[in-house]
Amino acid sequence: MTLIFPKFCKGDEVPLPYSSFEATGFPSEILREVYSAGFSAPTPIQAQSWPIALQGRDIVAIAKTGSGKTLGYLIPGFMHLKRCGKDPRMGPTVLVLSPTRELATQIQDEALKFGKSSRISSTCLYGGALKAPQLRDIERGVDIVVATPGRLNDILEMRRISLHQVSYLVLDEADRMLDMGFEPQIRKIVKEIPTRRQTLMYTATWPKEVRKIAADLLVNPVQVNIGNIDELVANRSITQYVEVLSPMEKHRRLEQILRSQEPGSKIIVFCSTKKMCDQLARNLSRHFGAAAIHGDKSQADRDYVLNQFRTGRTPVLVATDVAARGLDIKDIKVVINYDFPTGVEDYVHRIGRTGRAGATGLAYTFFADQDAKHASDLIKVLEGANQLVPAELRDMASRGGGMGRPRRWAPSSGGFNGRHGGRTDSGFGGRGGYGISTSSSSWHDRSGGRGYDHESRDRYNRGFHDSYDKGHSHSRSPAGLGDRHKNIGRDRSRSRSADRYDNVHGRSPPRSFHEVMGKRDRSSPPQHRVPPNNNENLREPRHFMDPQKPSHERDNFGRSYGDSQHEQARSGFTNGTRIGSGNAEDDH
Repeated sequence: MTLIFPKFCKGDEVPLPYSSFEATGFPSEILREVYSAGFSAPTPIQAQSWPIALQGRDIVAIAKTGSGKTLGYLIPGFMHLKRCGKDPRMGPTVLVLSPTRELATQIQDEALKFGKSSRISSTCLYGGALKAPQLRDIERGVDIVVATPGRLNDILEMRRISLHQVSYLVLDEADRMLDMGFEPQIRKIVKEIPTRRQTLMYTATWPKEVRKIAADLLVNPVQVNIGNIDELVANRSITQYVEVLSPMEKHRRLEQILRSQEPGSKIIVFCSTKKMCDQLARNLSRHFGAAAIHGDKSQADRDYVLNQFRTGRTPVLVATDVAARGLDIKDIKVVINYDFPTGVEDYVHRIGRTGRAGATGLAYTFFADQDAKHASDLIKVLEGANQLVPAELRDMASRGGGMGRPRRWAPSSGGFNGRHGGRTDSGFGGRGGYGISTSSSSWHDRSGGRGYDHESRDRYNRGFHDSYDKGHSHSRSPAGLGDRHKNIGRDRSRSRSADRYDNVHGRSPPRSFHEVMGKRDRSSPPQHRVPPNNNENLREPRHFMDPQKPSHERDNFGRSYGDSQHEQARSGFTNGTRIGSGNAEDDH
């Protein structure tokens, strides 16, 4: 192949591009529609592909989204129809295949808009809608059929459509159709079309799968390249912001972005799952006017939501990737990637919903730890579009994995590797696994899990000892231990009266765990405590009340201290220390 225009085209004897609409020689009725739509000059893909298509040659066009490729193949299709003059009742002459019903309906809208003055008829075949109206259009006869591969294949199997007159075939977003698994349907459809035809293929990427099907279906095509085909390049008219966030920070940041936009601005928020899509739409609908669209919605619901979005009644559209490539709505100001997609190709197509037809746009992307495998590819896309690359994203790419950022709410010491709960030198830390202290080798230093320091509060904001009286609580303070054994009957009273305790509201100065345990006589534990590492007595059956016990050896519930010992052991308290399970969920 001879390279005529190194930047744009590859092929033999490639014609010169058109510099204006007047140079195209299109009929006046078509030019009127073009000018009334607000176009002043052809886009690069139109200027390059129109003269080639008008010569009847096959084309492979590689261009980004929003480049004006739809008119790049529709208007030459109109001219092809005028030359052929076939009877539409015998079957369509122009067939356009697209991956999604959203894109198919938008191509149909463009065909109706620009072909109306030329009396060109068209219909759209897609799944999720009733077949009867579509079959009636086919029976009446149409010049152009825009279809998704799945629905067209179904109608072919019903023998309700004939493609023997098709002489102008378009594969729009061919890479997307292959990604969605439509290659068998495409090949089956092409077998129903005469080999003497003109074929135009439009794609945003040029992987080997697309190259293979292009080699099979096209004959000596001219390759039109708008942009770099070796690397995926985003639209430079879109300002991209990538923010490295944790999942819990996403929603708050999303609301901040929405509030910062002008009222009524059209915004698309992309999610990775249908469930998240519905959840976000519900949360945002009250304050921002949001609606959801995804694959589980019926066609009527999808049409209603898209119409509300186009008219501005619902300015925020929450969508999954089903709408990423199909939407062609004007004046979309902002695209927000709430969840990063499965690859940078989908990222480029998502943000391509804004900045179309020469306009500018904004794209915000929330990048989390689980997206780290895409960091390097995303940096290439950002650098290719001359966008700012966050330092955190570069750091993530250099590590080849996660962010490695410590949680802002995590404790700085205690527990395993100093990041979880467990024991510390000044008491008990937060929650965690196996807290091992290096300052002591006694048995209590190896107790992990959840504990309390001297300032710990429970979930109701009470002090650790507030739910017990002074005599009944398992206090870590050694003060009053001797008096407790002498007057244990009185101390077991549940009364909290001020005359019994002089210091009800005040508390003794806080003490560390080692300070408390150092003053205790570990060789002779108190009688009402369970000795460490001696649990044989726990297996013996206990009676609820032993009448032989003297009253001063029974608590105020009538239980003997053997029962109290048993209950304490079951509660996880041993020698004044709660031994955690090592599982943060169990200890919470």
